[in-house]
Amino acid sequence: MKHDERVLVVPAAQLDGLGRFQGFCADADRYIAGLLVPEFMDYRPRSEVEEDPGYKQIIPYVVFRSGDGVFCYTRGKSQGESRLHRLRSLGVGGHVSIDDAGGGRSLDAYESALRRELDEEVEIRSPGRIRRVGLINDDSTPVGSVHLGVVHLYELDEPSVLPREEGLAEAGFLDLAEIRQLRGEFETWSQICIDALLGGN
Repeated sequence: MKHDERVLVVPAAQLDGLGRFQGFCADADRYIAGLLVPEFMDYRPRSEVEEDPGYKQIIPYVVFRSGDGVFCYTRGKSQGESRLHRLRSLGVGGHVSIDDAGGGRSLDAYESALRRELDEEVEIRSPGRIRRVGLINDDSTPVGSVHLGVVHLYELDEPSVLPREEGLAEAGFLDLAEIRQLRGEFETWSQICIDALLGGN
């Protein structure tokens, strides 16, 4: 059961030690180097950590862009986090499970989870390049207070991504201008990405 899945967490105190921020931070490499190390990485049942801000669950969050188009969808019920259902999202990704890279406590486990989540959720039909561009921390919501997003921008030659899960409803590429107009319909993390990466506001 997903709720009993053991997921990757790091102590929130370690984020504090590196410098807690609210919103988007482009200094991803420094934070990753200080958080995704064996002494701080642990795998705990989701049911224990979903309401415990003493830990941050690490979430790969991938934004697909092709020219002025960005992949978007509406979160359906099969998407794991019930508190985000029916909100629009730019991000594809999810938890790092103990099954990723055999439960190893290293960046390899994270990278394995990133690839798995992409394979499970979407079919990418265009060549492209993916790069890590920042982190999201949002302590203003109950969901955000227990998660830390690692944001990747996947720049595609063509706007060709298909959803594999029914939880990615109404999926497709929207023009940047339209996304900015619809900003209020997006989950908080997507709003942060719109502002930080896509020239929102």
